[in-house]
Amino acid sequence: MKPTTPLRGLLRRRAGGFPEGPVVAAALLALAAAGEVLLRADGRIPLPLTLSLALGTTAPVAVLAAPQRSPGGERIVGAAALTAGAAGLLSLTPFHVLTAAGFGALLHALHRAGRRGPKVLAALLPLPFVAYAVGAPEGTDTRSRFLAALIAACAAAAAGTGLARRARDAALAHSATERAIADTLLEHAARGERARIARELHDVVAHHISMIAVQAETARLTTPGLPPAGAERFLAIGDTARTALTEMRRLLGVLREDAGHDAVPDRRPQPGIEQLADLVDEARDASGGALRLIVEGPMRSLDPGVELTAYRIVQEALTNTRRHAPGAAVDVELRYGNDALRLRVRDNGPSPHSCAGHDSGHGLLGMRERAAMAGGTLRAGPARGGGFLIEATFPVEATFPVPPGERAA
Repeated sequence: MKPTTPLRGLLRRRAGGFPEGPVVAAALLALAAAGEVLLRADGRIPLPLTLSLALGTTAPVAVLAAPQRSPGGERIVGAAALTAGAAGLLSLTPFHVLTAAGFGALLHALHRAGRRGPKVLAALLPLPFVAYAVGAPEGTDTRSRFLAALIAACAAAAAGTGLARRARDAALAHSATERAIADTLLEHAARGERARIARELHDVVAHHISMIAVQAETARLTTPGLPPAGAERFLAIGDTARTALTEMRRLLGVLREDAGHDAVPDRRPQPGIEQLADLVDEARDASGGALRLIVEGPMRSLDPGVELTAYRIVQEALTNTRRHAPGAAVDVELRYGNDALRLRVRDNGPSPHSCAGHDSGHGLLGMRERAAMAGGTLRAGPARGGGFLIEATFPVEATFPVPPGERAA
């Protein structure tokens, strides 16, 4: 281990903040101001008075670095800036003994007041210097007028740059906070979506894969007169299905781990078309608007993935309705055809703010992706007569027809 040299220790103290810095700077400025006072002393003004003014202008630098968020930090900076401003003004106006070091300390005090002190005080401190420059008494020579105008301009610039830096820091902090909140919300939404995808894969896709394995094994054992080659193929189908199921479970484990270990799994069955009536009732109670569910054509049992996709699209549309067009009337229509299921969700809200068409987030994109995964298509756009319309079409095959009819909720 290398020994710590004095230079390395000094650099380490500077990296850690070097709290003695303001005190040292104030002491050096005070010595410089005192030296200038002694060199310029002509006996017209008592030396203790000029030294006191020089000290009053430079000494406040020692406390101007007080953090704004520390207890009383803003008041400390304000009091120090006010002291430096008053001493500088007295040194300039009646006695004309403002030193170069005092002038530098005064500008630093005004700048720090703008950055860390009370805003009102920072805006008011340059005004006496501006008033002195504008209202200089008659008989003042050109050099004194120029010096007064220079001091006033520099004082206003120092306070103004401090206030501008303060406003910029506040804007950056606000933007950082907004970004952090947005990232947190996005992360929570992504985790929730991953958890829902994992559950849907488990309940729908994994179920079908396991059924393939079971049916292949059953066919191999129960088919009479099955040749050995056919039995081997059925065995290969079962093995492949079981391998796919193992990989699916591994994928589900990754998704659930990303979604969070503390998430409580939802053990309820996946929703389908039969649950749309309950969904519409809940949305009607929550929004207070007129919501209708209309089912046309002979109902039939569809693929679980198609039913789940239709349910999620309606759920997303109704959620966006409550968010962007509260109180709007919504019609949810299901039309069973011979070879397709057609879904329509229409609201009568104002088109630019319509829930379903509000594309500032990922809702509409998610609907399209879900429809594509189920082998369907989705279109969305303004409806005739106002409002917004979503239309989705899914190719289906009837398996368990029920008596035709029309149901409204």
